[in-house]
Amino acid sequence: MMSRITLALAIAALALSARAASAQTGVEKLYILNCGEGVAGDISRWSPGVNEGKSMDFVDTCYLIKHSQGWFLWDTGIPDAVAGMPNGLVPADSKAVTWRRPKTLAAQLEQIGVKPVDVKAMGVSHTHPDHIGNVEMFPQATLYVQKAEYDWPGANNEPRFKPSHPVELLAGDKDVFGDGSITILSTPGHTPGHQSLMVRLPKTGVVVLSGDAAHFRDNYDNRRVPTMNVSKDQSLASMQKIADVVSKEKGQLWINHDKAQRDTQKMSPEFYD
Repeated sequence: MMSRITLALAIAALALSARAASAQTGVEKLYILNCGEGVAGDISRWSPGVNEGKSMDFVDTCYLIKHSQGWFLWDTGIPDAVAGMPNGLVPADSKAVTWRRPKTLAAQLEQIGVKPVDVKAMGVSHTHPDHIGNVEMFPQATLYVQKAEYDWPGANNEPRFKPSHPVELLAGDKDVFGDGSITILSTPGHTPGHQSLMVRLPKTGVVVLSGDAAHFRDNYDNRRVPTMNVSKDQSLASMQKIADVVSKEKGQLWINHDKAQRDTQKMSPEFYD
């Protein structure tokens, strides 16, 4: 009789242990980080034929995700060095964005007790400077990037990342941790290998991080494609792909540069779970 009781208790303990382990898998928290603030000189650059000569505030956003297998960072924003520039990062094109860095990425990580070395993996939506400004702050982190983006020649045909940086080259969507909680979505068009991110949070539900598949809500809603995008057809297809994912998952779309939306969100050190 005692052996049967002992066996039953052991089985019950194993079941509880399995449930506890299951509860600890996947995404635990998502922090929204301020990775730059700026003013666009003329937003018709992003919405051809509309808003000619109209200026607009932009934001630049990074996302730090706590997964049971380690920290994952999405986009790295404007370089932290811009925080020390009194006039900000002024573009040659007056229609583009003058960027400032009111908070450094390093300081925001420190505020929540995360060191750069703690970040084990990272991804960038694409290789424009306002998204890769601090990639080399994390030389040990595996960088997930589409091969089409990695191979896209930079200025003067220079590589877009240091050759020594550990990289996993992708050719489409990628389930980063194999549990469906963080999925990179291939969304080309803005650049050859642009990508977005789907995050499955335990309480908040599914969130899709746009990258620059759309720069602000009006462009997304009206399917407007910026003149600087490499492919209008791919851009439209990618916006539709995002719309399909959001619809299927009953999720939210968070648009990277949209200040009106970000003003409604919880910023680090607060988080979404």
